[in-house]
Amino acid sequence: MNRIVSGFRLLLIGALGSTWLASAQPADAASNLVIYTAANEKLHADVVTAFSKKYPDITVKAVNLSTGPITEKAIAEKNNPQADLIYAVNTVALEQLKNAGALEPYAPKDSKIPGQFADSDGFYINHWLTVMVMAVNTQVLQKRNLPVPASWEDLAKPQYKGLISVASPTQSGTGLSIFMTLFDAYGWGYIEKIHQNIFQYTSSGGAPGRQAGAGEVAIGLTFDTAVLEQIKAGLPVKLVFPNLTPNIMEGGGLLVRGPNPKNGKLFLDFLASPEGAKVYAPYVGAATVPGHGNIDLKGVSLWKMRRPVDANDFKRDWAKKYGN
Repeated sequence: MNRIVSGFRLLLIGALGSTWLASAQPADAASNLVIYTAANEKLHADVVTAFSKKYPDITVKAVNLSTGPITEKAIAEKNNPQADLIYAVNTVALEQLKNAGALEPYAPKDSKIPGQFADSDGFYINHWLTVMVMAVNTQVLQKRNLPVPASWEDLAKPQYKGLISVASPTQSGTGLSIFMTLFDAYGWGYIEKIHQNIFQYTSSGGAPGRQAGAGEVAIGLTFDTAVLEQIKAGLPVKLVFPNLTPNIMEGGGLLVRGPNPKNGKLFLDFLASPEGAKVYAPYVGAATVPGHGNIDLKGVSLWKMRRPVDANDFKRDWAKKYGN
């Protein structure tokens, strides 16, 4: 999943300057905007291009790193802020920023995003989410005269032994999201049962979807767009939403005391609008602005963690039981 990456990458984007007359909320006099993000580079470039067309007098600069480093950078700079906003980081990172005092409350103007995707205290809002699903190769199951699984409980049945692949939670954010949710919902007893049926733990979150598409396994546990790619390629793969759905939400917020707060607010307004969602929707599973994205969330039961689960503790416990 290209939003869960390692290493550093830097993207500086400049926008042409001209006179802008068409906004009820004026831009900052300096006409600058500094963004921190962990976004897919193509998604980010398209969003900035669209924003710059709407506000051509604002020069946009962006620092694009992976989630951990960009979050740490924003927190370290909170007493001497260098950026105006952060976006395309997951909810865990946004909570870290909030708790560190690095975010300033802001509700995007005329937002169409339902309240369930916003921080209850108003510090951030989620713009899209990645949903963890099953990639089911229907031909493989038909040859074995097996039904399409409908729930996580089904995957623990002996009939699926050796037919399932999933990313290791110690090596993949996708795998970690899936197994932390299953642990929260069912406990270690269930995980032990499903472990007996696993053909392979992959290092990549998207690999199980490709394995299902190639017929190497009957069921790949992966993220939404990885399955859609297999379907688009014409492979005999069905996307199945389980009875409860692990997910990773990503969003953004205004950084406290940023140098160009008005422009930061304009960018957050744009992200929360149908106009903005139309730009990033092709890159995400489900946009939180209704009617956008590749996945329809109607009828999908998004799982909300019932208890805090420390990711590092979970990975250590997993490694002790099953290795890496």
